[in-house]
Amino acid sequence: MATATARHVVAVPFPGRGHINPMLAVCRQLVAAADGALAVTVVVTEEWRGLLASAPLPDRVRFATIPNVIPSEHGRGADHAGFIEAVHAKMAGALDRLLDRLELDLGRTPDAILADTYLTWGVAAGARKGIPVCSLWTQPATFFLALYHSDRWPPLDGRASEEELSIKSLEEYVPGLSSVRLSDIKIFRSWARPMEITEEVFAHARKAHCVLLTSFHELEPSAINRMAESLPCPVYPIGPSVPQHMPLEGSKIHEEEEHRSWLDAQPENSVLYVSFGSFVSMAPAQLEEIAMGIRDSGVRFFWVARDKAPDVRRMCGGGDKGGLAVLWCDQQKVLCHPSVGGFLSHCGWNSLLEAVRAGVPLLAFPVGWDQLVNARIVADEWKVGINLREQRREDGVVSRAAISAAAAKLMDLDRGASQEMRRRAGELRQASRSAVQEGGSSHRSLSNFVQDLMEGRLGAAETSQ
Repeated sequence: MATATARHVVAVPFPGRGHINPMLAVCRQLVAAADGALAVTVVVTEEWRGLLASAPLPDRVRFATIPNVIPSEHGRGADHAGFIEAVHAKMAGALDRLLDRLELDLGRTPDAILADTYLTWGVAAGARKGIPVCSLWTQPATFFLALYHSDRWPPLDGRASEEELSIKSLEEYVPGLSSVRLSDIKIFRSWARPMEITEEVFAHARKAHCVLLTSFHELEPSAINRMAESLPCPVYPIGPSVPQHMPLEGSKIHEEEEHRSWLDAQPENSVLYVSFGSFVSMAPAQLEEIAMGIRDSGVRFFWVARDKAPDVRRMCGGGDKGGLAVLWCDQQKVLCHPSVGGFLSHCGWNSLLEAVRAGVPLLAFPVGWDQLVNARIVADEWKVGINLREQRREDGVVSRAAISAAAAKLMDLDRGASQEMRRRAGELRQASRSAVQEGGSSHRSLSNFVQDLMEGRLGAAETSQ
């Protein structure tokens, strides 16, 4: 663990898999770049420590726990608003007590706190102890920029149709956001309390000593440049920060071997990988339309359906040629398999970074929050996929016919549209690899951050009370 002269960082992720996984990925990057001169303590609840029992940690990274002061991860989707409120109100005190304990154990205060941007109290926790706070943003810079300037959003009075809003860009109000449409942010206007908390998030983010991004400059050049102009602190894009996938409880190694054997038997670029992340819930009617659409398309599929796997098998069949519906997989390994030629995704940012790294084109099926903006980036900015949200019926459901047609279009290797999306996906894959190589944009950015940290140039946090 930490030596007497090593720098010590306390990392505090938002308590959700989509935030903890990239935080762990960034911590791995930091200790590797510091070459033995940095140790990291990752703070999670006692419940999350149990859920992460199988998480492989490198040397100089350890966990520390706080009590379960928030609702259980199991079933939190039933009251997500209440979960956010609990994180907002109850975790700060537990972190303060842990920082006191760590100070006693180490004989000194940590050199920095790396806090998820969504933790509204992160900067204040550092300010109370004179510790610099670095903010980690685990979603696209494009979405950060949109929320950071939410005060510039135009009023949406309901008179404009969805079609009208879907062709009007937010760029007119927030420069750097040409791919974001007013229809993508319309729903946020009805979320009074979440947007109040979001405003508080960005008020505190302005007082952080720097912002780290899991994105990389070549992926979002306009948004990252605008972020750097807007924020009063340095911005360090160090991605793609791709998480390692931790097995779900009960997952077996032999199941992964069976997945690999099935994929090995499929033709190159013939399999559509399907996953809606670790948290997203799909309405039964929509799930059935997706399953029927994939079945009707005739495309081979590999579907990580979690507890819905039996239902998916029943609805869309499978078998040696049709496809597999499984509980869990190592997503990065599957996406990088030669037989995988497409990804039907909810467009969570971690999944998109993995798709970019693997060079796989996408069918975008966003459900909420940043996913709506992410799907626009995929289809309209990167041009590596199809945004299925644009094909919703009046009842909000995307039909099996639309899904079938889109899957066939993406996976038909002889179509010009599919070939162009694959070409562009290949360019992004190469850009992602170049960014992290020595001399690349993310390699330089990470080196600069670590040097600033090691030389104590982050300063002392200002109060955010």
